Amino acid sequence: MNILGKLIIIGGAVDKGSFTETDLDKNATSNLNFFEAGILKRILNESKHKENSRIEVITTASVIPKEIGPEYVKAFEHLNAKNIDILNIERRDQAADEAILARLKAADIVMFTGGDQLRLTSILGGTPFHDILLDKYHNEEFIYAGTSAGAAAASNNMIYQGSSSEALLKGEVKISSGLGLIDGVIIDTHFVQRGRIGRLFQAVVGNPRVLGIGLGEDTGLLITNNTQMEAIGSGLVILVDGREIKDTNLTQVELGQPISISHLVTHVMSKFDTYSLDTHKMHIQSSQYS
Repeated sequence: MNILGKLIIIGGAVDKGSFTETDLDKNATSNLNFFEAGILKRILNESKHKENSRIEVITTASVIPKEIGPEYVKAFEHLNAKNIDILNIERRDQAADEAILARLKAADIVMFTGGDQLRLTSILGGTPFHDILLDKYHNEEFIYAGTSAGAAAASNNMIYQGSSSEALLKGEVKISSGLGLIDGVIIDTHFVQRGRIGRLFQAVVGNPRVLGIGLGEDTGLLITNNTQMEAIGSGLVILVDGREIKDTNLTQVELGQPISISHLVTHVMSKFDTYSLDTHKMHIQSSQYS
């Protein structure tokens, strides 16, 4: 199936240029280096109408939407975005409101902020808003961008809870259904900074067909046609491929006991590297063997 939309998933803590600073305007010029080369600029460049694209910042996952939404508005405005607004949906009935649905239908980009991914899926999942979101992603030149919770919720399978320090104890990682834009992957965020690699290991050993994606902060993936992934941003993307697992004790140990895994394959991607979900092959852009 040819998917016309693009998926941009970000590990969290996107460097928007410290817009909470009171001397924002005075420091705006020094912050533009990030804007020009960074993730938010890439979102605009990939969109249908570039700076004229209609952008909706969706703050549903956040418990402080009035604080987080304006941060993104200011960031996009400093990138010369001309048509941006905040869409905060706090209750399921709002996700069927005709005025809100009309705004989604008109959008070229939706930017899902961080927060609690379970809050995001429990409010939006199975609503008319969710239906339109999926239809636009499959059939229009449309961008779903999500950071932190907005990224974790993009896939069919979604990690919503799990201690980093105890992630390789059986039962510590909790998985639910996400928004379902992409299948065959499971996404974890704030990955390097919060030491979450064990969470991804456990998620993958329980279903080795699913590729684990760990996104570092200020780092993301641009996914086109749900098959081709390109690393963007300043940090690392960790991929965990369980298809070649040879052995595990997962079904033999009790809840709370350590999990053993033999032959779990990992890849580390940085900016401009690509990975194909069709062939499971990674291409290092600046390979020393090119």
